Amino acid sequence: MVTIDHTIINFNNSSRTRLTSCFYPYSSFNSRSPLFPLTSIVTDPSWEPLHKGRHGAKTMAEVVEVLVPGGKATAGPPLGPSLGPLGINVKAVVDEINKKTASFNGMQVPVRIEVDAKKAFTVTVGIPPTTALIKKEANIEKGSAEPNVNVVGNLPFEAAVRIANMKLEGMLAYELKTAVKEVIGTCVSMGVTVDGKKAKDIFAEINAGKYDSVLLK
Repeated sequence: MVTIDHTIINFNNSSRTRLTSCFYPYSSFNSRSPLFPLTSIVTDPSWEPLHKGRHGAKTMAEVVEVLVPGGKATAGPPLGPSLGPLGINVKAVVDEINKKTASFNGMQVPVRIEVDAKKAFTVTVGIPPTTALIKKEANIEKGSAEPNVNVVGNLPFEAAVRIANMKLEGMLAYELKTAVKEVIGTCVSMGVTVDGKKAKDIFAEINAGKYDSVLLK
């Protein structure tokens, strides 16, 4: 755990007030969640997992992060074993998850369940992995076992842009053009072409400005 002490000094009357007890999980400063890469408990108060217990004492909320099939989560693994020990209504959690992930049917979706000291829970849905989004848009069940030899599908360039927009915050890219290139790079590893072309040809067209009307909006 990391403790942050804020000290306010009033030079007019030389009084000093010290505000303490601002506790944050150590991991908030040093790493990002694998399922929610850009969410910072420090920068986003809505993710703050601290709750007041008896006599105003602060207690840590329980947080569970898992991948579930969109709209088809069950009380079995991985949810059941993770939520059961927390003493909450697992069925109610599963129903809420399926309601919120229905639009991602057929994809693995990252889900975060936060349970406070009063056993109240909050479900937050992340964005499915890039590979899942590509399979959905290209209408394929799986990538190629030999991506450099066998092509299993094609992704329209507009779909690559949609996926890049959805995943942009969790990528290392700082602009849409770079994010689209990352999506196309994933297509290469799956044996999927983009607009019926090989990645190197699409990259050349992007660099030449052919898609600037779409990428620089």
